[in-house]
Amino acid sequence: MPASNAPETPRQRLIGLMYILLLCMLALNVSSDVLLGFELVDDSLTVSTENSTAQNGDTYTRFEELYTTNPEKTKEWYEQAQHLKRRSDSLYNHIDDLKWRCVKEADGKKADIHNIKRSDNLDAASRVMLPPNSRRGRDLRLAIESYRTFIMGMVTDSLQRKVIMDNFTTQPSKRSKKKASNWEIALFEGMPLGAVVTMFTKLQNDIRYAEGEVLHTLINNVDVGDFRVNQIKAYVIPNSENVVMGNSYKANIVLSAEDSTQRPNIFVNGHLLDPSRNGFFEAFASKPGVFPVEGYIEMRRGDGSLQRHPFSQKYTVVEPMATVSNTLMNVLYAGIDNRVSISVPGVTDRQISATSSNGSLTRAGQYWVAKPSRPGQECLITVTATMDGRSQVVAKMPFRVRPLPEPRPFIEYKDENGLTRRYKGGVGFRKSILLEVPGIIAALDDDLLEVNFRVISFKTLIYDSMGNTLMESSQGARFSEQQKTQIRSLTRGKRLWISNVKAVGPDGIEQTLSPMEVIIN
Repeated sequence: MPASNAPETPRQRLIGLMYILLLCMLALNVSSDVLLGFELVDDSLTVSTENSTAQNGDTYTRFEELYTTNPEKTKEWYEQAQHLKRRSDSLYNHIDDLKWRCVKEADGKKADIHNIKRSDNLDAASRVMLPPNSRRGRDLRLAIESYRTFIMGMVTDSLQRKVIMDNFTTQPSKRSKKKASNWEIALFEGMPLGAVVTMFTKLQNDIRYAEGEVLHTLINNVDVGDFRVNQIKAYVIPNSENVVMGNSYKANIVLSAEDSTQRPNIFVNGHLLDPSRNGFFEAFASKPGVFPVEGYIEMRRGDGSLQRHPFSQKYTVVEPMATVSNTLMNVLYAGIDNRVSISVPGVTDRQISATSSNGSLTRAGQYWVAKPSRPGQECLITVTATMDGRSQVVAKMPFRVRPLPEPRPFIEYKDENGLTRRYKGGVGFRKSILLEVPGIIAALDDDLLEVNFRVISFKTLIYDSMGNTLMESSQGARFSEQQKTQIRSLTRGKRLWISNVKAVGPDGIEQTLSPMEVIIN
C-alpha cells in the first residue's frame, strides 16, 4: 500500500474495490454444509411425497371399485374425490413447474432438478417469482389460499383443520429475522436456490398429505349412512292407527334388518300372511273398537334352524266424524267472510269437500270461508271426505246466522308512540289532534271482528255563547271546512257532537249510528 502522502493510482483503487467486493461475497456465501442439509431434507420429503401419492392412488382405485359396484350409493363421494384429485394435481403440477423454472434460471437450459449445480444462487428465485420480473409468487400465494379454503370445506375434524391451516399458511413467519411485507417476499427474496427447491417440495408433500386426509374422510362417508346392527327386531308400520268404520286398516310388517336372499314367513293373528304380498297386511274395519296386530316373523339361520321375531301392535277403529268450528265464535254473520276450520282425522285437506245451505262456502288455504246471505236462517255445513277411493258424508254441522252488530263512530289517530288509537267519545280529547285527523270512521266495537264500514255522511253540532245550535255537514267521511272552523272555535271544556252518522257495511245495508260526544281537553 502507498504511503499516506502518496496519491493512489487508478490500478490500486481498482484492486481495493475488488478486495472489498470479495469480502462482501464471502460474507454472503452460504455454507456448503447448510446446502447439503437442504438436499438431504429435499430427498426425504420427495420420498415421503412419493409414498403419499402411492397411498392416495390406492384410495382412488378403491373409490373406482366402489363406484363400479354401487354407483347410486357412492356417486356423491366419488364425484367429490375426483374433484379433489383435479384440484390437488393442478396445484402440485403448478409448483413443480415453478421449481423447474427456478433451477433453469440458475443452471441454464440443461439444468437437472435432481442435480442442482448452483444451489447457493441467491437471485434465481427472486427473478422467477418476484416483481419487477414476474408476479408468480403472488399467483402461487393466491392458489395456495384457494386450495386451503377448498380443503377446509371438506374437513370437519378440528385437529386435521389445524394441521392443514398451519401447512398452508401464507403469513410471513414471525420467527424470521427478515421483516417481509408478504409471504412471497419472505420466501423468495435473497433465498438460496437449494432452500427454495426444498420449500417447493415441502408444499407438494403438504398437498399430498391434505389430499390423503380428505380422501380418508370421503371413503369413510360412503358407509356412514349404513346401519350397524347387533340384533334383529320385527316392526308393524301402519298407514294409520285410526281407521274410520267402513274402511281398511293397512300396515307393512317388516324386520329392522333384512336379507334379500330369503323371504321370511309372517304370521299375523294366527294366520300365515301370503308371501306374495311382501309383508303387506290389510284388515277390514267393520265396527268401532281397538284391534290387535300380533304375531311373529320366522327367519331361517345359516345353519338351517328357524328363528322367530315377535311383534305386537294395535289399531283403533272410530265412527265417521269431522271437526267443524268457526274460528271467531259459535255463529256466522251474514254478508261477511267468516273463517271456518274443517278437518277430518286421518284424512288430508285435499280429500275433504264441504257445502253450505245458506250462501257460499269456499276453500282459502288451510281454512274455509263461509259467507251466509240470509240472516236469521240456519246455515248447514255438510262435510264429505274421500277415503279408500270412495266419497262419504262424515258430518253435518248447523250454524246460526246473525246480521252484523251495529257499528259506532270513532276518531282514529296516532299517539305519541306512533300507535293507532280509536277515540269513541265521552272523555277529554286534545283539539290539536282533532284538527289533524281527516274525519271519522265507522267500525264494530269488537276486537274479534274486523269489518270495514264506509261512512256516507255525518253532522257536527255545537252551542255558541248565546245557546244557539250551530250545525254543519261533512263531505263523506271527512270534516268539511265549515266543520274545521267549528272545531277551531271550541275552547277547553266545550263539547262537539257528531250525529246523524250514516254508514254502509259489507252487507250493503245503510245504518244511522249512535251520536258521539267529543269533549275538548
